[in-house]
Amino acid sequence: MLHRDALKDLLAGDLSDAEKVLMCLAAEPIAPRAVKTIVELAYGAGWRAIKKKNVSLILSRSKGLAVRSKDGWELTSSGIDAVASLAGPAMGSPIPKTAFALRSNLSHIANADTRAFVEEAICCFEGRLYRAAVVLSWVGAMSLLHEYIVTNKLSEFNAEALRRNPKWKSAKNTDDLGLMKEDEFLDVLQAVSLIGKNVKQELKKGLTLRNGCGHPNSMKLAEHKVAAHIEDLTLNVFTKFA
Repeated sequence: MLHRDALKDLLAGDLSDAEKVLMCLAAEPIAPRAVKTIVELAYGAGWRAIKKKNVSLILSRSKGLAVRSKDGWELTSSGIDAVASLAGPAMGSPIPKTAFALRSNLSHIANADTRAFVEEAICCFEGRLYRAAVVLSWVGAMSLLHEYIVTNKLSEFNAEALRRNPKWKSAKNTDDLGLMKEDEFLDVLQAVSLIGKNVKQELKKGLTLRNGCGHPNSMKLAEHKVAAHIEDLTLNVFTKFA
């Protein structure tokens, strides 16, 4: 991800038109961009000649470094590597490439609201708001599981929960499910065959991380751990139960 000030310096340098357009796609925040948006971004960063360029043609000839999705032009993983090589220290960190990998999973999430929720968590990740990204993605995953239970397996869930805890009051909606401790909730999910043992173990690791991020403490996080957390939830919850 390129900061806007870094983009100005790079566009003023000795780069080809194609390289400059790719730089615009790497500018923060990374997201699919329409040609009009790319032109406005480049023009605002000092590349006045962009208004005379055929941006779509330039990108279509980028040899796989950029692709046009339904939402606009965006970098491929090869394109991010190419920009990182050209930008050097201005690229900052491996976050852009990791974020691209996470975003590639979004297309597998059918529900638009769920997809937007995951994308917001990825935006927090891109902005290095690591604790927020962990908490937001976890809350979204649990909310989705609650909704799935209410819609598809409420009777079976309640029966198993009551077997484990005679004091359990049968849930009728997602708010009721939220009264159960999340650790116990995951155990019941496995018992009713909604998730397997290995998935439950990974989700419990995610719960531990979420608990650590949700309270003031001295724990430090880096992008790779947070990316793995979001990816685990995306593959095992969001894409499966959306």
